[in-house]
Amino acid sequence: MSVVCLSNPADNVTEKSPRARMAQRYGEVRALSLALAAPLSAEDQCIQSMPDASPTKWHLAHTSWFFEAVVLQVHVAAYVLFDQRFGYLFNSYYDALGLRHPRPQRGLLTRPSLAQVQAYREHVNAAMLAFIAQSDDLVWEVAEPLIILGLNHERQHQELILTDILHALSCNPLLPSFWPLDTPVPHQAREHHSINWLVLPGGVREVGHEGTGFAFDNESPRHAVLLQPFQMADRLVNCGDYARFMADGGYTRPELWLSDGWAAVQAHGWKAPAYWIAPDDARAPCAHWQVFGLHGVQALDVAAPVAHLSFYEAAAYAEWAGARLPTEFEWEAAFGTPGLLDMTGEVWQWTRSSYDPYPGFKPLGGAVGEYNGKFMVSQLVLRGGSLVTPADHSRASYRNFFSPAARWQFSGLRLAKDDAC
Repeated sequence: MSVVCLSNPADNVTEKSPRARMAQRYGEVRALSLALAAPLSAEDQCIQSMPDASPTKWHLAHTSWFFEAVVLQVHVAAYVLFDQRFGYLFNSYYDALGLRHPRPQRGLLTRPSLAQVQAYREHVNAAMLAFIAQSDDLVWEVAEPLIILGLNHERQHQELILTDILHALSCNPLLPSFWPLDTPVPHQAREHHSINWLVLPGGVREVGHEGTGFAFDNESPRHAVLLQPFQMADRLVNCGDYARFMADGGYTRPELWLSDGWAAVQAHGWKAPAYWIAPDDARAPCAHWQVFGLHGVQALDVAAPVAHLSFYEAAAYAEWAGARLPTEFEWEAAFGTPGLLDMTGEVWQWTRSSYDPYPGFKPLGGAVGEYNGKFMVSQLVLRGGSLVTPADHSRASYRNFFSPAARWQFSGLRLAKDDAC
């Protein structure tokens, strides 16, 4: 099911000069962020429902600050800051670029107003478009990769705008929908078939970005890995599968859980995936399970891929099913295999791989060297892409990563197991 189409804004670029194409792509990406935020009120855009999420208004400002701090302040001598205080407010985690407002307190930033943030975006946009059109060729050669990174960075934040506001709205007892109530709910017919296992060969395989098109630094260098023969489930685990796990006492059986996972179940009282609404929930009384999503409360679709699972829940389900989670390299090696369904476009898929640097990994130069490498500890890799992931980020080599307890993303699982042959 596709809730929102985050397609590639540059798909309709015709024959133009490289700078004209960049200007068009810049304008389309920046406009899409505002379009995604359009259904939200100023109050909606200010709220922060947990430390891991950020207000929509903050996302809109932060993505502007990135272009300002990484491109304009470095490469435009005459650039005038919109507000010199915004660097402190909207820096995310770049230590090289100065001090910053504490992440858990972003929801306290009622000032600047949404109108001021939108004016900030216009200020940065005007300066960026002038820079794209007029900068010296030698300066452009250095800055162009930073602009491309900035656009892909904003694409990541477009996905976060949706996942973060979904969590915020789920905390409201009214369970309001993100989309207007008269917006048609997209529907995709699903075949509710039993899992088929595809056998994949072992051997030495090349993984990582192949060098064509954009990729983040953590997708490289491309390198060889040795895989044992394995099997991969042809489809994602769906809600019906997961409901059977729950009915079989999945959340009450410690033998299924990793130690940290069982501790999380006890600490947080998990009994179902995030956003599942039990029949006895007073917020939305119903005789059957329901799910809260961007279109509000909907009946549980047993054929839909289960989403909003932590790594711990994914691993426990795999244990219950007599299988395991794939490694990220098995997942990438299997990508494109005929018969494998929904490798992208539905849910991010947890893997059993820790988020580590590839052999020979080197961070980018300058402040953007902090983009990915500094997080390569205590995180697990997810592969694929979800229904709110930009289409141009759904590629075989893309490495998403979150802490194992994270549940607010559209994260699910696909099963793997060792080949018995």
